[in-house]
Order: sequence, then C-alpha cells, then structure tokens
Amino acid sequence: MWRQIAAYFEMSGDRYVAMFWEHIRISLCSLAIAVAIGVLAGVFCVRHGRMQRIAVAVFSALRIVPSLAILLLMLPVFGTGAVPAVAALVLLAVPPVLMNTVSGLKSVSEAVLETAEGLGMEQREIWKKVRFPLALPLILAGIKTSAVEIIASATLAAKIGAGGLGDLIFTGIGLFRTELLLIGGVSVALLSVLTGILFGLLENLILGYRKVYRIEKEGRIK
Repeated sequence: MWRQIAAYFEMSGDRYVAMFWEHIRISLCSLAIAVAIGVLAGVFCVRHGRMQRIAVAVFSALRIVPSLAILLLMLPVFGTGAVPAVAALVLLAVPPVLMNTVSGLKSVSEAVLETAEGLGMEQREIWKKVRFPLALPLILAGIKTSAVEIIASATLAAKIGAGGLGDLIFTGIGLFRTELLLIGGVSVALLSVLTGILFGLLENLILGYRKVYRIEKEGRIK
C-alpha cells in the first residue's frame, strides 16, 4: 500500500497539488461569503427581533438537507462547476455563523450597554467597541464550525465538476483503488483538523489579548 501511495505521488504529484489548492480555494471562497452573510444577518436579527425566528428557522432547516442534495439542486440554477458548489456550501455554512452571531450579540449584558450609553457613546461606537468585541469568541466558534463543515462537504463538489480532493476520492471508489481513497480521505481529514487548530489558536490569541488589555487597563485605573 505504501509503495502504491509513493508511486502515485511520483507520477501524479502535480495533479494532487492542483486538486489540493482547488479544494482550499473553493472552501475559502465559500467561507468568506458565508461569514459575510451570517454576520450581517445576525446583526439584522438582533436589531429587528421579529426577523430572528424566521431567519434562524429558514437556515436551520437548510442544515437538515443532505449536502449532496443541495449540490444537486444547484445544478439546474447554476449548471456544473465551482459556482454551484460554492452556492451550496454557503447555504450549509451560514447557519452556524448566523446563530452564533445572534447568541454572541445577545449575550452582551444590558448593564454594559447602558454603561456605554452613559459614557456618551453613540450606537455605532457601542456596536464597534462593545458588542462585537464581547461577542467575538462566540462568532469565531461559529465560523470555526462552518469552516470544518465546508472542508468536509467540499469533497462532494467533485460530483458536479467543481474539482478538489473529492475527485481523488471518487476516482478511488470508481476504480477500486484503496490508495487513492486513503490519500484523498486523509488529506481532507488533516485539512479539517488543521483548520480547527488554527481557529483555536486565533481564539486563544484574541482572548489572551483581551485579558492583557483588561489587566493593563485595571492597573492604570488603580
């Protein structure tokens, strides 16, 4: 098995690198759009409470639909290629970002908001300097969940001609080549794990920065 894997990389190393970067490109593009939609929709839901139930219900319902079904439903609208794959992945990735954004923004204490208003802050300043910084850990957790789901689901994008590591996996299934399944599956798994680790480090970095800032601020006050 190891000889077959080594032989594949010797003969098709460039092809593997191309599929790897295609997988990352589709995932990053989908995540960026999902974050933009999810965060903006979350802010809108917090500002207009009546829309929260509708938005959360709609996007939560989308999570129940299997990934492959959403990809296939995009075919009549966008055809084949990366565009329908990105559209389907965005629909799958928005709910965690949306729900965590709403939860994070709503978890900010009213006392903190009232204090900010008492200090003369305008609503824009409150959102920028109070609400978002305090809600950021939960928002990042939602983005991390979406990123991992996107990387895993992007393998199915190969079914509609979007490329990526899914090509390697489906080729392995079709040709009964275990080494291709192992290379594709392990690559996707490692990408998911590394993504989780990177977001974990980012969360620790932000929380650590906030902790240091708080200590310095308290020291100055004393």
